Amino acid sequence: MKPPFPVQAPSWVNEFKSFIMRGNVVDLAVGIIIGAAFTGIVNSLVKDVFTPVIGLLTGGVDFTNVFITLKGPTEATLEAAQKVGAVTINVGLFLNAVIQFAIVAFAIFWLVKVLNRFKRKEEEKAKEEAPPVPPRNEVLLEEIRDAIRQRPFGS
Repeated sequence: MKPPFPVQAPSWVNEFKSFIMRGNVVDLAVGIIIGAAFTGIVNSLVKDVFTPVIGLLTGGVDFTNVFITLKGPTEATLEAAQKVGAVTINVGLFLNAVIQFAIVAFAIFWLVKVLNRFKRKEEEKAKEEAPPVPPRNEVLLEEIRDAIRQRPFGS
């Protein structure tokens, strides 16, 4: 059923549609979705592969229980201090986060390095397959020649 009066969408609706359908916005959305999925892979790589190896190399050093009690009873572990309501500065958790960040950054560095190598090989292959572009002066000379051929004889 048609409304009794014409309904016109606000002007920003069309502007929003054109904005959201621009290529870079769609590419960004795809990148975010893939990045979120990739986060699980990287977290597993850090937690399940790198962290046990680093723990083995450092003799099982765990920074989790390195903390400073500001207020409340001093306890042996961070979990026990938090249970009794102590106010703590969690230095060890921060160090663990920094170490995890460094491992993730290192893993991403190598992943990007490998992907760039594949991309470079593809670009080199495409460059080999593409016909060589003639120099600009040759193109101009060919255009002049073609223009002379199209003129009627004797003019």
